[in-house]
Amino acid sequence: MAAAYDAASALAAFHETRAGVRGLVESGVTAVPPIFLIPTTASPRSSPSPTRAFAFPVVDLSLPRADTVELVRAAATSLGVFHVTNHGVHASTVDSAVSAVRAFHEQPVAARSAFYSTSGAVAYSTFPNIPQQRGQPAAFSLLPWRDSLVVNFDGGDGEPDGLPPVCRDALLEYHRCLTGFGKEMTALLSEALGLPAERLEQELQVEGSVMACHYYPACPEPLRVVGTRDHTDDNLFTVLARDDVGGLQVWLDGGDDDGEWVEVAPVTGALLVNVGDILKVVSNDEYKSVEHRVVIKAPQDVRTSIALFFKPAKRGEYDFFGPLPELVTEGRPARYRSLTYPQLMNYRRELGHARLSLDRFKIVYDY
Repeated sequence: MAAAYDAASALAAFHETRAGVRGLVESGVTAVPPIFLIPTTASPRSSPSPTRAFAFPVVDLSLPRADTVELVRAAATSLGVFHVTNHGVHASTVDSAVSAVRAFHEQPVAARSAFYSTSGAVAYSTFPNIPQQRGQPAAFSLLPWRDSLVVNFDGGDGEPDGLPPVCRDALLEYHRCLTGFGKEMTALLSEALGLPAERLEQELQVEGSVMACHYYPACPEPLRVVGTRDHTDDNLFTVLARDDVGGLQVWLDGGDDDGEWVEVAPVTGALLVNVGDILKVVSNDEYKSVEHRVVIKAPQDVRTSIALFFKPAKRGEYDFFGPLPELVTEGRPARYRSLTYPQLMNYRRELGHARLSLDRFKIVYDY
């Protein structure tokens, strides 16, 4: 009981500084505080062990449309993650946004702490790892070694209240450009399912609603922390922009919890797209929902990334989605029952681990 109380007190004290993980680095910390340490009881699968090189698909949008659609289909059905080149978003727009995020997180603590919050249209914090429920021991540290600036656009085209001046213009321009890219990607993913280009948009009204701007400071003990814990995304798809520092890894599933983590090496000029749980359901399991994480590989590493999450515009308790009727056949019956976004999120919170988040909604057939 005392240990739990001490952890809670340490967590509260950390947040009271309003300085984030970056503040620990600025204070000259030489050892990772316990609230960031991966438990020694964590499974080998949670270890940030080295991984082999792996070539992820590259989709070139300058190719003829039919070729591009086929590349998207192959990538989304096999791995669920792929690079996109010649995407139409100017390199300076991406670079400016990533640089602006780093500039925000590296401001003096007095400047950035004014934005410290865990809720609202703009929230800056070190958001905790979600623990497992059902009395199971925690498999992860209380906190990731990461600070985040999260911007909620709420489906609107206007500016969210509270954007920090140091990154305001760059992030608004990036979001504007990525909104166009997201529409194009939605159309390609629809065509890759053998559907009309507008079908997914008609069904789900896709929007880039949440932008997570992550900053992973240097860490004195990188093998003892998690940057971002392993998870799948709860959305349709995510578009990731990042610097040239590695650390993003994807789980290649070998079945029966067998598999391996492989590095997703940055590709110059590319945006990274990964399929989320909702699109996995809507595609009737045609598309993969990729499990991924971020590790800190070396003590000197400082990593910056921007993840833009594309979700259905309607995410209320009465807004159901399920496998598209066109994708349900006698030979391939519906793999999931209809569900709502709140139902999916509640189950993810209950598990504390998104790898099995869709199991509750699977339909099992007796043949």
